[in-house]
Amino acid sequence: MRTQVGIVGAGPAGLTLARLLENAGIETVVLEARSRDYCEARIRAGVLEQGTVDLLRDAGVGARMDVEGIVHHGISLQFDGERHRVPLSELTDGRSIVIYGQTEVVKDLFAARLESGLPLHFDTPAAEIDAERGIVRHAGGELECDFVAGCDGFHGVSRASVPSGVLREFGREYPYGWLGILADVAPSVDELVYAHHERGFALLSLRSPTRSRYYLQCRPDEDLGEWPHERIWQELQTRAGVDGWTLEEGPILEEGVTGMRSYVCEPMRCGRLFLAGDAAHIVPPTGAKGLNLAIHDVRLLAEALVRRYESGDEALLAAYSDACLRRVWRCEHFSWWMTTMLHLPPGGDPFDLRLQRSQLRYVTTSESQARALAENYVGLELV
Repeated sequence: MRTQVGIVGAGPAGLTLARLLENAGIETVVLEARSRDYCEARIRAGVLEQGTVDLLRDAGVGARMDVEGIVHHGISLQFDGERHRVPLSELTDGRSIVIYGQTEVVKDLFAARLESGLPLHFDTPAAEIDAERGIVRHAGGELECDFVAGCDGFHGVSRASVPSGVLREFGREYPYGWLGILADVAPSVDELVYAHHERGFALLSLRSPTRSRYYLQCRPDEDLGEWPHERIWQELQTRAGVDGWTLEEGPILEEGVTGMRSYVCEPMRCGRLFLAGDAAHIVPPTGAKGLNLAIHDVRLLAEALVRRYESGDEALLAAYSDACLRRVWRCEHFSWWMTTMLHLPPGGDPFDLRLQRSQLRYVTTSESQARALAENYVGLELV
């Protein structure tokens, strides 16, 4: 096969890039290692920044999101048994976030791709990418491309295909993880609540008017066998409880433990290969940036490729990595800041706990600090 742009990975990044290029009349072939059922069952992020929402609408894949997505105009930070609302929209000239699961975004993009009848190959893992020649080798043969977009995640083949010595890698492993549950019960909160507690962090979130998504700080290697459902609900009640509020319990449909890391590789390009999303960077989930960063990457890549095919100008392609990394590092810092401010430090050091509470009080009582949090959370536009 031959195409203009080969896309490795059919997650949100790869599928969004394919859609943007389709709308511009550029040929693409998408290769996905997993089955469609597997891709549509993966439970991931659910917070969409304003810019992500706008892009999906403009790309013609936002109709269901506009009906089923839940618009939030604020979040709450909780500490010392009190909740403090940060009014995101008031502090950012009306910008907001939308709660709409990554799984649903992927379903919408799949539906659009299949309706267009364009190449989307499931169960087709790429074995190797020749970055200089633009060739993707897989079990069925080779895909020759003008350019290749590596959108296959942290463990994919794209970054691994970059020759040794080309990339600089930066990373940090965190000494905690998240125990996450999806519960078949109406959410007990109207907006997300980030709770700081001496027993550990908790996050109250949601996926729909009838489904709740909750998280508890735990060890990154936590054994789920140590967490019967009764213990999960009790710990959520303890860490997130405040006077006059009730956490409604219900059947737990899914549960799992996710470790936390920060990671960036530079540059995000090697020859004809361009890395995007988790293939190039990872953020801890506390700042809700992972999916949104991936969408930002492919927006820039799509603009650069359209410029190249329309005029032959490769200036935006040459600037792609630097342009992405400006936002990547801003989001890395924000996610690190949110994570270290809210999570129980190793050993529960009383000094660190008091520093965290002092920072939280400053953020919730200073308009400038609250505005900085809000701008980053809804998606700061960098110039």
